[in-house]
Amino acid sequence: MQKVRIAVVGTGSIAQLVHLPVLSRLPEVEIVALCDHQRPKLKVLGEKYGITSLYTSVQELLSSSAVDAIDICVSTENHPEAAVAALEAGVHVLVERPLALTYRETQQIVGAAEKAKKTLMVGNNHRFRPDAMILRSFIEAREIGKVFYAKTGWLRKTDPTKLKESGKRGGGILINEGLVLIDSALWMLGFPAVEKVSAAAHDVLGLGMEDTITALLRLANGGTIFIEASWAVKVEEDVLYCDVYGSDGTGMLNPFRIQKVMHGSLVNVTPAKMDDGREAYQRSYLNEFRHFIGAVRGLHPAVSTGEEALQRMKLVEAIRKSIDRRREVPLPAEVS
Repeated sequence: MQKVRIAVVGTGSIAQLVHLPVLSRLPEVEIVALCDHQRPKLKVLGEKYGITSLYTSVQELLSSSAVDAIDICVSTENHPEAAVAALEAGVHVLVERPLALTYRETQQIVGAAEKAKKTLMVGNNHRFRPDAMILRSFIEAREIGKVFYAKTGWLRKTDPTKLKESGKRGGGILINEGLVLIDSALWMLGFPAVEKVSAAAHDVLGLGMEDTITALLRLANGGTIFIEASWAVKVEEDVLYCDVYGSDGTGMLNPFRIQKVMHGSLVNVTPAKMDDGREAYQRSYLNEFRHFIGAVRGLHPAVSTGEEALQRMKLVEAIRKSIDRRREVPLPAEVS
């Protein structure tokens, strides 16, 4: 089959460390163009990957280069402009998470995709980790019984001096790490309906935005999800986890572990051979890109869609309202 022609828009750390190396190894992909406002960086990366079509604006790229899809890796505040322009030009779009900073911006991008009838996929690579997919399959098959509680968190060892400016461009902890945790937990449990949320936030570092959040999600099926995320807690290294508790067992990520009750005893049924943390991270992107390419080719519908991103943003808005009002907020909440 003909290769899918992809342009990478934004050549910062995530593009350099993951997107370009992984995409360049896929035989079904041809990276035909790069776009970034920094010309020296474009030249260096173009030479490294043998890409000669280099642009400093998305509009210039779309009008000058024949592409099937673009991979958007710019800062979140610039996602709407790049995504809408590409979709209006009839190009499929993969966007690094989060899709946008607000519900309104997310709605704008999703509307453009619906009108263009093109694939819009959000890069939630955590859904494509081998260990996460295995754990989800155990939950779907009710191998650990009826799930009644899940907790997930991301506590990051960060440099406060670098957070303020990056946070202004990309949102606080709720949009950055919190949204990943929300999506991960809901995806893991099969997207249960959320009835109410109760949340709190702190600005410990004086950034002028939340650097720590906790949230309790009450589910329509009677279950609960607890979420915690922070840039401010003092940890020696990052802590990222997702633990799921069922009536007949427990599943955990980081470290990966599945235990279930068998013949009256709790037995470890974790697959023996799994990728380590770094390999799982790289594999998640490889799986994600292959899925996106398959969706572009019409082989299957895309997952992690714009419509799902809209639902996640409704939940984010409810969490913000709970934080502001200091009380539990029912869903669906009004969005702004």
